[in-house]
Amino acid sequence: MSLLKPSRRDILKMTAAAPALALSAPQVAAYAGPDGDQAPGYFRFTIGDAKITIVSDGNFFLPGTAAGINADRAEVEAFMIRHFLETERIFSHTNHVVIELGDAVVLVDVGSGNRVSTTAGKMLGNLEAAGIDYDSITHVMLTHAHPDHIWGIRDDFDEAIFPDAQYFISEAEHNWWLTPGRIDTIDETQQNLVVGAVNSLNADLLQLNLVQGDTEIAPGITMISTPGHTPGHMSLHLESDGQELIVTGDVTRNAYFDFERPEWYGSPDMDGDMSVATRKRLLDWASNDRITLVGYHFPFPGVGHAIKEGNAYRFIPALWRWE
Repeated sequence: MSLLKPSRRDILKMTAAAPALALSAPQVAAYAGPDGDQAPGYFRFTIGDAKITIVSDGNFFLPGTAAGINADRAEVEAFMIRHFLETERIFSHTNHVVIELGDAVVLVDVGSGNRVSTTAGKMLGNLEAAGIDYDSITHVMLTHAHPDHIWGIRDDFDEAIFPDAQYFISEAEHNWWLTPGRIDTIDETQQNLVVGAVNSLNADLLQLNLVQGDTEIAPGITMISTPGHTPGHMSLHLESDGQELIVTGDVTRNAYFDFERPEWYGSPDMDGDMSVATRKRLLDWASNDRITLVGYHFPFPGVGHAIKEGNAYRFIPALWRWE
């Protein structure tokens, strides 16, 4: 066996790079994105008899001040630095879940389309890359009506992108956004959210079903009430052959903040105290019963588990397997 020996040029390159290993705490590595087809925007695994595919819609950014608004800002920034996060902005992935079980093909949320960020709107392309035919989607579950979750519901002709699918959203969520005069009751900076929700939920050819409380929309696939982030926010629970999965939606938006500081809430949470109570309830359930979680905004693919540590939790990413 021959050993590879570094050349003088290689040694000089390594020497030049060495200082990068001694970065001070506030610095964050600037990772480059995929080059061409370097990495697919989907990830597959199984839960019992259910085939699960995580499909990315891309990413977007929130201001760093959106996190931990009920906590001391210096403490929040110290937490960010300790976890190698930027303090000026929050990087959010967008992980959609496709569940194939029996005759049902359920998609959770529809992304933002081309209406929010140039770095998002990749869901349809990644569905195609994953070999999932648009026409095969039988159910679309909407967790809530924020832009990154439903503004991609319609095409450029204002028609539903999956016209043959049955769409499901909680009645409380639907009614809150579509209450006449709602736009006049909120801050001017948030009024575009109402306009976008109204346009999305009134898309042509949209077969919309309103659910009340926990509702099974297909065998083994149940929408569960998880309010706080929005008035009628819903998550999804899957059970198949004794195995379980929870698609959290925005009950948990960050794999660090929401687990290690579950008492903190962010500016997107419409009822901060309720969002905290709901998050703790969901994470207690997941950790006690060892249920697999998918976080919409977690680092792709967002799959893992919660373990409880005192009054907090820790997110354990699922192990990538090649077999």
